[in-house]
Formats: sequence, structure tokens, C-alpha cells
Amino acid sequence: MSVAKGLLKAEMAKRRLTYESLAGLMWDYGIEENERNLRNKVSRGSFSAAWFFSVMMMMEVKSLDLSHSYTSVSDS
Repeated sequence: MSVAKGLLKAEMAKRRLTYESLAGLMWDYGIEENERNLRNKVSRGSFSAAWFFSVMMMMEVKSLDLSHSYTSVSDS
């Protein structure tokens, strides 16, 4: 699993956000994503860093703990 994909899913879980509710949140910010497309995008990990950080901002993520992610990347 890509680091960004794992971080995104973890932050969604912390906030108890479903793909449907995240899509709704994105609509509130003017980004037209539906649940299905969002689920596919995250599942494939096919998103840019700009998109990732925009979603983190929308979810009001203040900080990311990359220490666990770094370990998994260095072990691969």
C-alpha cells in the first residue's frame, strides 16, 4: 500500500468518514467527486500530492505522523 493511500485511509478512519461523507465534504469545497470515483481513486492510489494535501486540509488534519510510514517504505 502506498504511504499516501495508507495515511488517507487512516485519517478517514480517525474521523469516521466514509467515502460518501468525504465526497460530500469535497463538494462543500467545490470539488465534484462522487463516492464511486473517490473510492476508486483511493483504492488505486492514483492521486497527486496536491490532491492528497487538499483532502487532508478539508478533513482538517493538522499534522501527520510519518514515522510508521517511513519504516514501511525503508523496509521495502
